Amino acid sequence: MSGWGEFALALAVFFASHALPVRPPMKPWLVARLGARGFALGYSVLSLAILIWLIAAAGRAPHVMLWYYAPWQSHLALVLMLPACLLLALGVASVNPLSFGGRQGGFDPDAPGIAGLVRHPLLMAILLWALAHLVANGTLAQVLLFGLFAGFAALGMRLIDRRRQAAWGRVRWQEVAQATALLPFAALIAGRWKPRGPLPLWPLLAGLVLYGALIALHRPVIGASPLP
Repeated sequence: MSGWGEFALALAVFFASHALPVRPPMKPWLVARLGARGFALGYSVLSLAILIWLIAAAGRAPHVMLWYYAPWQSHLALVLMLPACLLLALGVASVNPLSFGGRQGGFDPDAPGIAGLVRHPLLMAILLWALAHLVANGTLAQVLLFGLFAGFAALGMRLIDRRRQAAWGRVRWQEVAQATALLPFAALIAGRWKPRGPLPLWPLLAGLVLYGALIALHRPVIGASPLP
């Protein structure tokens, strides 16, 4: 299968893989057999493999050009991907019950860490990644692909906020989220958040390593160099 058929199939499999395994009764059944760590590891590997296939399928779809390549697009993508990688690493390493991906327990609303910079660091990383690749790729399939990811990330921030408010109650949610904001630096500008020291070093280093690895592996894995 190739062309639009492969792209449509890969897209359907991707969304199914993110919807079905995390819903009851499938998730409890899988966790009971694989363990919590085994489920998380298997789910992460599966998601990454399907994502690589989806991006490759978009590249193999018929090239209906919406705009043509210019070197500035690669420069902009490289600029956007650096904070995306840093936010991803910081989001995974931080305590943040307000969003998915962060560690639970021990959250201090007065010192929210990376959540003070942006409430949903992982979703913001996905949004920056999608926008970077949306600009750098002008074919219809890739615009559809990365546009969907950008919309998913932006909508996801709102949906998670609503779910937390519904689960905790609006007053409790406001107490926990008081020093955070959806938009980067918005809580800092509004005076609701003041950093209490530098960001942790090892997640920043991990983010830089990830950034370099993505640049180095982009051509052998995806088939195109991210460099101008």
